[in-house]
Amino acid sequence: MAKEKTYFVCNECGGTSARWLGKCPACGAWNTLVESVAEAAAPAKNRFASLARTAEVATLGEIEASDFARTPTGHDELDRVLGGGIVEGGVVLIGGDPGIGKSTLLLQALDSLQRSAHPTLYVTGEESGAQVALRARRLGLDGSQVQVLAEIQLEKILATLESRKPAIAVIDSIQTVYSDQLTSAPGSVAQVRECAAHLTRAAKASGTAIVLVGHVTKEGALAGPRVLEHMVDTVLYFEGDTHSSFRLIRAIKNRFGAVNEIGVFAMTERGLKGVANPSAIFLSQHAEPVPGSCVLVTLEGTRPLLVEIQALVDSGGPSPRRLSVGLDRDRLAMLLAVLHRHAGVACMDQDVFVNAVGGVRISEPAADLAVMLAITSSLRGKALPKGFLAFGEVGLAGEVRPAPRGQERLKEAAKLGFSVAVVPKSNAPKKHDKAFEGLTIHPVDRIEEAMALVREIG
Repeated sequence: MAKEKTYFVCNECGGTSARWLGKCPACGAWNTLVESVAEAAAPAKNRFASLARTAEVATLGEIEASDFARTPTGHDELDRVLGGGIVEGGVVLIGGDPGIGKSTLLLQALDSLQRSAHPTLYVTGEESGAQVALRARRLGLDGSQVQVLAEIQLEKILATLESRKPAIAVIDSIQTVYSDQLTSAPGSVAQVRECAAHLTRAAKASGTAIVLVGHVTKEGALAGPRVLEHMVDTVLYFEGDTHSSFRLIRAIKNRFGAVNEIGVFAMTERGLKGVANPSAIFLSQHAEPVPGSCVLVTLEGTRPLLVEIQALVDSGGPSPRRLSVGLDRDRLAMLLAVLHRHAGVACMDQDVFVNAVGGVRISEPAADLAVMLAITSSLRGKALPKGFLAFGEVGLAGEVRPAPRGQERLKEAAKLGFSVAVVPKSNAPKKHDKAFEGLTIHPVDRIEEAMALVREIG
C-alpha cells in the first residue's frame, strides 16, 4: 500500500509548505501550520465552483439594491446579534466552549421557527437522534416537529437539504462532517474547508439559511482554517463563565448587520432565556456606596450597557502587581502613569487590581476615566457618591477625550435612575432634554478637573 503524502497548511492564510515550519512562509504567522493529507484529484467537476451565483458584469448604478428579508428566530437577543433575524441563504458560524449552550439555543430557535410555519432541519453529527430528543424534553419542547438527521457524510446531508428544502438548517458541528471526495479524517483542515464551501454553495443556490456550529481551540479561536470565517456571512462567539448562569453571544463578523453586537442570555432549567435589562447583571447591588467602585456606560454594538468597574489598591512589595480582569492590562499601566503625572495620585508602591463586574470584556478606551476614578477611590478609601457614573478616554497628556454616541450613554444612565455623571465636555448635551432629567452632568476637559470635581461633590 502506497504511503500517503502529507503537506502542511496554514490556519491563518491557507498557504502550504512541503515540510513543517515554525513560521508560515506566506503570512509570517507563528505555529499555524497543520499537517494535512494530500488529496487525489476530485471526481466532482463542480468542486471548485464559486460560492455565490455567477452574474453578468454590471455597473453599481445598474444593480438593483434591495434590503434582505429577515426571519425572526423567536429570541430577541439572538435576533439583535444577527441584525434582525435569519437572512434567506445566509450562512452563520457560531463557536463556543463545550457545554456553554450552543446546541441548546439553536434547538430552541429551530422549535420557535418551526412553530411559525418555517420548515427546519437539525443535522447532528455528535449525538444520536434519541439524545437530541431527550434534550428537547428537558427544555420543555414536547411534541416539537423539528426534523432531525443524525449524519456526518456531506453528500447525504446535501441530498437531504435538496429533498426536504428547509428554510433553516443547523449543522452540529462542521468539524464532524466529511466528504467522500477527500481521504483525510473529519475535522482536518481540508475536510472542514471543503465541507463548509459545499454547504455555503448549497445555501446560496437554494435559499436555505444554514447555521454551522464550530469547535474552538484551547486559545478560544474557532478550530479549522481561518478561511472558514471568510466564507460565511456571520460569525458569532458564545461566551460565558462556566460558574455563572449568564451567557453572551457576540457578533465578530456580520454582512447583514452591525458587528460587536451582543446578546445576553440566562441559563435556566428550561434552556436559555434572553435578558431584557443586561445592565442589571453587570452592576453589583451595594446597599451603600463602597470605595473602589465606579459605574461606566460602555457600548456593545448599538446597545449602551452600564458596567461596574471595581478597583482594589493595596500596599505591595518591591515589585507591585498590576492585574486587570475584563480590561487591557497594558492600558492599566498607562493610566496609572497618567494618574501620577497629571493628577498627583501615586501608586508606584501599591498593588492595583481592576475588575469589570459580571465577566464582561471591555475593549473601548471610553472606560479610562471610570477606571482612574475607581483606583483613586480605593487608594483614598473614600466612596464615590451614590448614583455616580463616568466615561471618557484619557490621553497621555491628561486630556479627557469624547466617547462615541455620548448622548445615548447618558440617556441610558438617566433611564436607570443615575443622578451624577462626569463626562468629556464634548459629550455634554448642548441644550435641555427631558431624557436627561434627574441626571446632573459635569463636563470636564482634563483628568485634574475630574479629580477635583469628584473631591468636591463627594
